[in-house]
Amino acid sequence: MSQELFDFDKKYNKIIIGTDEAGRGPGAGGVFAAAVYFNKITDGLIADLEVLNDSKKLTAKKRDSIFDIIKNNTINEIICIEVDEIEKINILNASLKAMNIACSSVIDKIGENNTLTLVDGNKLIRNYFYPQEFLIKGDSKSASIAAASILAKVSRDRYMENLHEEFPMYNWKKNAGYLTAEHLKAIDDFGMCKYHRPSFLKKHMEKQLCLIKM
Repeated sequence: MSQELFDFDKKYNKIIIGTDEAGRGPGAGGVFAAAVYFNKITDGLIADLEVLNDSKKLTAKKRDSIFDIIKNNTINEIICIEVDEIEKINILNASLKAMNIACSSVIDKIGENNTLTLVDGNKLIRNYFYPQEFLIKGDSKSASIAAASILAKVSRDRYMENLHEEFPMYNWKKNAGYLTAEHLKAIDDFGMCKYHRPSFLKKHMEKQLCLIKM
């Protein structure tokens, strides 16, 4: 699989920087974005990344198994935008801001012209000063985007596991902040904490208030 992904990037004949985010949907925790440039592609690296794919299509074990390989064999950046800023600028803007910072940092590190940033999804990065294209389902087409999706997803999962130690009642090590039935019940029982996104819980809290009034 990985050979096809690397071939996809190669056809552009440019320095490809792939970017993806993790954490737009959950009701708790920050949103992460990663940017990746494969500066030295070898047959050995392609073999080591044989399972490389969209992070959502891989088990947590497989994602973890290639995280360090990607980190150690690319020029990369991982950025987190925390809840306070998500609430101020909204989740879409926060995601795009994280991508902007991550990609700009990678370009600064490589100091190269002739770059093209491939952005997973259907939106371009706002206020970004370098050539870019969005690519729908890019994390299953481009090696650089797939690698970025792994870095963002694994980094965010580990971050949520750390937050779980502070607030174990929400079971974030299992649900990663997504608003599962179990998570919503815990919010009803214990209330929201500083890592929750109030804007994501507005409808639920209004519903609970209505039930109480009834």
